[in-house]
Amino acid sequence: MSILISQDTSFIIQGITGREAVNLTRENLDYGAKIVGGVTPGRAGRDIYGVPVYDCVRDVVEKHGVPGGSIVSVPPGFTKDAVFEALENDIRLIVIVTENIPRREVAQMVELANLRGARIIGPNCLGIISPEEAKMGGVGGPAANTRQAYSKGPVGVMSRSGGMTTEIASTLTAAGLGQSTCVSIGGDAIIGTTYAELMPLFEADPETKAIAIYSEPGGRMEAELADWIRENDSRLPIVAFMAGRFMDEMKGMRFGHAGTIVEGKEDTTAEKIARMEAAGISVAERIEEIPELIKKRMGS
Repeated sequence: MSILISQDTSFIIQGITGREAVNLTRENLDYGAKIVGGVTPGRAGRDIYGVPVYDCVRDVVEKHGVPGGSIVSVPPGFTKDAVFEALENDIRLIVIVTENIPRREVAQMVELANLRGARIIGPNCLGIISPEEAKMGGVGGPAANTRQAYSKGPVGVMSRSGGMTTEIASTLTAAGLGQSTCVSIGGDAIIGTTYAELMPLFEADPETKAIAIYSEPGGRMEAELADWIRENDSRLPIVAFMAGRFMDEMKGMRFGHAGTIVEGKEDTTAEKIARMEAAGISVAERIEEIPELIKKRMGS
């Protein structure tokens, strides 16, 4: 099993004729993705690597039925409209790769998704991969690189950084630990799905035996994750790598993504590490320590 996507998941790409979306289309098709259509207003009748282009999501749905998801790769000024269009056409999984979207508009998109019973991954993310089954987004890059870094196995991966999603997966693969599903959740201050919100999906997946996460200073996600683990008595051992430990000595500085502004003591790396360890999460000091910690936790 996997979470969110499988080899049977079909999806569309909104903004498919854009430069980045063209690359996404090729990379996903090469990995075996089922892309049934793309959307760019005014470009209907074209195709991108054999994927037909339509003027609107409604036209794709009328032709192919409701797809399992959508990748949204449009300029930030049009992202909210694209997401609303997908939601109004009953698409229930939306991966937003666009960055620099105003926070208010992200909040509106997330609110409507919640009302529709849908899930947003991102924005400012690289998407989802279930190794050797499917990927949805830019995670892993070209198919050849993706196949080298990701392998099928028992470890789920969640990361605020798209690049570190692949770094962790590659480190696990080199140590003989494959992955069930890896999710780049996005690095913005407001995102569609947090670590704690993904945990019930991993918890319900019998093939997932452990979780690896990448974290940064700033935000409340690790605290929410720690609370979820305690409240739900999670069966899954979790190993986290906390980046940016130097930030505790550099008050008011920003590290990495937009969501990494440290606003108070609870946002510091030291406080986050303490919270996670208190909840039973093992914290690695270096990425390369993750596989051994996971093997140890799985063995126990």
